[in-house]
Order: sequence, then structure tokens, then C-alpha cells
Amino acid sequence: MGPLTGVRVVELQGIGPGPYCGMMLADMGAEIIRVDRAGSAGQAANTTDILARGRKSVAVDLKQDAGVETVLKLVETADVLIEGFRPGVMERLGLGPDVCLARNPKLIFGRMTGWGQTGSMASAAGHDINYISLSGALHAIGPEGQKPVPPLNLVGDFGGGGMLLAFGIAAALYETEKSGQGQVIDAAMTDGSALLMNAIFGIMNGDRWSHDRGTNLLDGGAHFYGTYETADGKWISIGSIEPQFYALLLEKTGLDTDGDLPKQMSRVDWPLLKDKLTGIFKLKTRDQWDEIMLGTDICYAPVLAFEEAISHDHNAGRSTFVEQDGVKQAAPAPRFSRTPPELPATAVAPGEHTEEILAGIGLTGEEISALKAAGAVA
Repeated sequence: MGPLTGVRVVELQGIGPGPYCGMMLADMGAEIIRVDRAGSAGQAANTTDILARGRKSVAVDLKQDAGVETVLKLVETADVLIEGFRPGVMERLGLGPDVCLARNPKLIFGRMTGWGQTGSMASAAGHDINYISLSGALHAIGPEGQKPVPPLNLVGDFGGGGMLLAFGIAAALYETEKSGQGQVIDAAMTDGSALLMNAIFGIMNGDRWSHDRGTNLLDGGAHFYGTYETADGKWISIGSIEPQFYALLLEKTGLDTDGDLPKQMSRVDWPLLKDKLTGIFKLKTRDQWDEIMLGTDICYAPVLAFEEAISHDHNAGRSTFVEQDGVKQAAPAPRFSRTPPELPATAVAPGEHTEEILAGIGLTGEEISALKAAGAVA
């Protein structure tokens, strides 16, 4: 099941955005063979590692020539390879794009890095917070007059990283069907997080965005687009941008009875109006506001914690969250009418499928035993 059924992906073990990309491909039905380090064989499966769902694992020592050759034999049978090392590492291992594409000219070689394969920062270490800093994304996020606040690691690692690479792989798979040729994908989190900002950059180009964070339409500056605390210490969110939605917000909060109210888009009055709404929302509990606003065109939702989100009737009705082996997690998405994806199997132990995988690419029992005896695989 799933639109990528029949696609084989070799994934070099990594962290963060690479595994997220692998999870997305596995969710869509692709067969993912993860190459784990030989030294990790024998460790128990980490079933709480949601990003690792839907894999088979072969444990290989890439410091041995026989181990590298084993991976190249896997590459010969693959449609896609995913790696997340710093630039030059795969080449030094003997697994660079030229070598792999020589073995399999149709291979899509997906490279996931923070800074990219080129550029003055390419060889430096970094994390999500650094990549979204350099792209301009982090500067725009945070309360007025206060420091930038990292939005977890959603923008760099996952949205601008793993998801970008997954999209690139899907596009390359389509192109390869027409050309019969593979290619290299250079997916960088600086590029991806910059791309995610294009709508905001467009507003900036139109001189409709202040570089003072927390003072704009979508960054919490507007009184009608933000979060508010309720009487029980919980939080709600509103996004009443359109005039008809804003009018409903005023009606449901009673703010429309407050004399000569300033215009919605009068930015100088936003702090005053925000103070008014802050006081109003603290008069009732979150559940009470749900009764008044949820399901209306105000553009309203309660701010839910993880367990609350799982049990909310909307999410439950759509099976947005699922549970597998006691681990609660988001289900595969998006949804397909004809090739619906299924929830892949939970994370496996490193090297759990070494013999099965190697036998599947044509190695004999004697060859597998020799590799194991030499420590090239485990």
C-alpha cells in the first residue's frame, strides 16, 4: 500500500532530518534499508523512536573495504540513497555520488546537510537553530522587545530539511522515470528554511513588515492573531484576520459593545486592543471559550498539549494520531484516495535484518558468513 510501494531506499544512519525524510518515504510505502554501524548490532530496538518506523536494518562496518563493497551492492539494487554526513565524508568512505552512480546510473543520491554541499559554511558544524538563524527565519520569531525564540526544531530540521529532501526525492523519482538517469540532490536546511519564509519575504518586499519582531500581522503583534490565557491558566488561539471573522470575534467576546472601537488594521491601536482581549479571555475557562467559539468562523482553537490533541474529537475522528506498540504518534499523511498508506512497523534493532537483506541482493550463505567473520557486517 502507499504511492511509493516498490521504491527501494538505502538510508545511511543519521539523526534528525535524514531519518525524518526516511520516515516520510516509509510512510508512503517505500522499502527503507537502513545501514547501521556494525558496532551497534546487538542493541535493543528503540521502539519510541518514531522517526525510525518502517525500516529494515543491516549493520555494516564502513571502515572496511568489504563493508563499503556491501553497501555498493545494496546501491545497485536501490532507487534512492539518503545520507546526512558533512560534505566530503561519503567521498572519503568510497561511497560518493560518482562511485554510486557508476554502479547504478538511475540512482537518486539524496544529500541532507545544514549548510549545503557548497558555500563558505559548508564544512562547519551546526544545528537547526543555526541554520534558521542564517536564513533569516529565526529573526522574525519571538515576542516584541525580546530575544528570538526557536520554534522547536521544526523549521530547519524537519520542514526545511527532511521534508524538503523527501519532496526532492519524489520529484527526482518522477524525472528518472522519463530520463532513465539518476542525479544528486543537495538539500540544505538553510535553503529549505529560507524557502519556507518566502511568503513573509514577499510581505517584507512590499514594505508591509516591521523588523521589530512581535509587532506584525502573523508574529503575535496583531491582537486578532495570537494566543491568550484563560481563567484556568490554559491557552486559546485566534486568527481572525478576515473582516467577517473579526466581526464575529468582536461579537463573541463582547468587544463590539466597547464604544468607538479602533479599526482592525490600526497598528498603533493593536497593543490597546490586545490588552482588552487579554482581560476578556481571562474571564472564562478554556472549556467555556470552546463552547462559545469552537467550530465558528472566528478561526479559533484551544492550545492543546500532546495528550489532549490525541483525544480531541476532531483528531480522533480523522485518526490523526495512532498508537503502535504502546507508542503514540502522528499517522502517515497526506491521505490518498486510491493508494492509502499504512502505518509502517515500529523501529527495529540495528542489524536485525542483516542476513535477510544480504541474501536478498544475491549474497550466498558462505559470503555472508565470511563478511560476519571479518566484522564487515554484524
